[in-house]
Amino acid sequence: MQLVFVIALCSLLPALGAAGGPAMETRITVTKHLPVEGGNDFYVANRPPLLPSPLIKLPLGSITPRGWLRTQLELMRDGMTGHLPELSKYCRPNSGWMDFKSHGWEELPYWLKGFGDLGYVLKDQKIIAEARKWLDATLSHQDADGYFGPPMNREKNDLWPNMVMLFCLQSLYEATGDERVIPFMLKYFRYELELPREQLLPGSWQKIRAGDNLESVYWLYNRTGEKWLLELGQALYERTADWTHTVPTPHVVNICQSFRQPADYYQQSKDPKHLQATERVYATVWGEYGQVPGGMFAGDENYRPGRTGAHQAAETCAMVELMYSFESLLKITGDPLYADRCEEVAFNSLPAAQTPDLKGLHYLTAPNLVQCDAGGSHEFQNQGMMVAFSPWAYRCCQHNVAQGWPYYAEHLWLATQGNGLAAVLYADCKVEARVGNGQTVTISEQTDYPFSGAVNFTLSTAAPVRFPLALRIPRWSKGAAVTLNGKRQQVEAEPLSYVIIERTWHEGDQVRLELPMDVSVTVWKKQQNAVSVSRGPLSYSLKIGEQWIRCGGTDKWPEFEVMPSTPWNYGLVLDPKDPAASFRVTEKGLQPGQPFTPEAAPLELHARGRRIPHWTVVNNTCGELQPSPVKSDQPLEDLTLIPMGCARLRISVFPTIGTGPDAHQWPPPPPRTVGPGQDPAPERNDRGDFNLALLPGNIATASYSWRGDPPRLAIDGALSHQPSPHNRWTCWQSPNKEDWLAVRFTQPQVVRAVGLEIYDDQRGVWPPKAYRIQYWTGDGWADCEEAAYEPEKALGGKENRVTFTQVRTEGLRVVFTHLDPEHHRYSGVTELYIWGDKPAQH
Repeated sequence: MQLVFVIALCSLLPALGAAGGPAMETRITVTKHLPVEGGNDFYVANRPPLLPSPLIKLPLGSITPRGWLRTQLELMRDGMTGHLPELSKYCRPNSGWMDFKSHGWEELPYWLKGFGDLGYVLKDQKIIAEARKWLDATLSHQDADGYFGPPMNREKNDLWPNMVMLFCLQSLYEATGDERVIPFMLKYFRYELELPREQLLPGSWQKIRAGDNLESVYWLYNRTGEKWLLELGQALYERTADWTHTVPTPHVVNICQSFRQPADYYQQSKDPKHLQATERVYATVWGEYGQVPGGMFAGDENYRPGRTGAHQAAETCAMVELMYSFESLLKITGDPLYADRCEEVAFNSLPAAQTPDLKGLHYLTAPNLVQCDAGGSHEFQNQGMMVAFSPWAYRCCQHNVAQGWPYYAEHLWLATQGNGLAAVLYADCKVEARVGNGQTVTISEQTDYPFSGAVNFTLSTAAPVRFPLALRIPRWSKGAAVTLNGKRQQVEAEPLSYVIIERTWHEGDQVRLELPMDVSVTVWKKQQNAVSVSRGPLSYSLKIGEQWIRCGGTDKWPEFEVMPSTPWNYGLVLDPKDPAASFRVTEKGLQPGQPFTPEAAPLELHARGRRIPHWTVVNNTCGELQPSPVKSDQPLEDLTLIPMGCARLRISVFPTIGTGPDAHQWPPPPPRTVGPGQDPAPERNDRGDFNLALLPGNIATASYSWRGDPPRLAIDGALSHQPSPHNRWTCWQSPNKEDWLAVRFTQPQVVRAVGLEIYDDQRGVWPPKAYRIQYWTGDGWADCEEAAYEPEKALGGKENRVTFTQVRTEGLRVVFTHLDPEHHRYSGVTELYIWGDKPAQH
């Protein structure tokens, strides 16, 4: 579909500055499909016989990000990505990518792929120089037959790590024109072409992921015109796993990286089945496992039949690979849908996978994730620490996350056919590019997008120049408006289209794009009819209090658990006739610094809901959703929702509350179980008091926890008779002289005593020098009165009892004074009992 609006500009002459000259016709077109004819005289597009490129990448460094996006890039520079050689053994001078004698696989190229681009995007000479050391080493170590890389990879006939390094070399060439890159790549691809076919991509990651290799072949062909490269392209397609007819792997990163491979080859084959195959894979996987907000799918290593719930997670590696796949598909097809999908991942999933200072990340992120603990047991495929934040762990993601924001920044603007420009991913930035007859123009883009729908463009040019400017209209925006030099244009800009303004542009010309952002509610039938809430490109999550608990690392590079300090198990009360009307928007405004935190969230949605007491954590994972609507007799409460990317702890897929005959009773959580050699913790003491630590929904937090000894294990209801039980909380290696262990209840409870099973291994964990009991007053913590200790001095291997004046409170905590932290003698608990009145509903 294409609509054309032709506007005479005689009435606009006063707004055009001092350029003078006759009025030129402005042509405004709304189109679903960008032109593939007209050519681009200044930037490298597909060379025949490849299909023409509707969108063309600008040279690296053409775009200068500002605002919140620049903040992400600067935090990367100052955080984990900028200092990875301090953290990763794979990024040090003894790497096989520096000496070409020892081990070196994907890790260094993964990091360098983003790190080098980060330097060019920020124009940071220190980063550029560091990246050049690795690139110079690679360029100076090529075998006579064209192969490059550590010898161990050649011995295994493994081309996969080279595919990543080729991206690094391409960026070097785009940014600097380094004359070594083209002959180096030609020689290497000749080596690939001459390999016996059975030795080309024989198996493993390289066979699955060779779409990356194919993309680099086309990159080189477009710069050299060597016909034999297309012969190699066909061979690579034929030898790559069959993404055209199947989904050849359930592995989450493989899918996110490689589902685009048929569309890559479509540029050479021109067969629509290849383009359709990419969408088929997307529809197959996301149609079953991606029925959640945030753009990802349930792939906690692999997608698994039956494991499709909102509590299932996706790998951080997969997020950045999927973003790039969408960026690549956008250039191949021009389809604005791929920009929408890229933004969905970038705004809603990627920020929450990292700490706000970008000094750590975790392996897995789920739409419903209510604790980021350091324990090893969850409802995920892999065991071990998966959701605590660390700069040291998660080997692949630790390196690969580097590409996420730099590649995103490089694709904010793309060149078009007809020597034009397209704004495809909106962010505050400046772009400098050659357009029209070769004139260099600068366009300043000012916006708080995605937190606002207003985008302003101001053009600077030394002389008038005519070219088309394309503006993307997202799928969620209805009634988008365009203003040119202060005058509203009569444009019917439909969702998933482009507005193309072709005119002679003058110094100071201004365009304003307004993208209305309305609240929408999505019902996820495959998530038990639960709902998610969106506004514009942002999905929203419940604002949950975050308790950040140090669990390892160093003072400079710590590791953290994040535990909830407020309830999370709410269902939404919605207007059945107009669910979106149930939400009130508060615009707090975008402030300098990191916006992706609960405190700095520029937007909030306000709604109402009720607690669902039986919705609890199961195996340290948010419990599965049950059919909506749900019955609840809990009080109606005001709820605050924040953008999903701001929430490390999140409920993004909500049950709905109902009262009619179709409302369901949420089943109680499964009974606690204990392992071999363990006894269940007592439900009552010898005075008949009830153990409130066993209540479902309790939240255990601590001021510090050693990795693998999270606070929740102190209230897991299991007593171990092992000399060194694994179900324990400790604060070994804490930097503090005192640490606390706290339990928050879902509602106020009457408490009069505690019992502590003190852990004592006589090595790093000993009975504390002293301890005291405090309760939550509603405003802060206060010591319990008339506390009596039995025994007076804490002892390990037995229950230590404390009685005190009865209090009604929402939380209790134990404050430990460590025996001798200077000599590494810290405190620990194997089980905590909290004695009080039995709750009425228990």
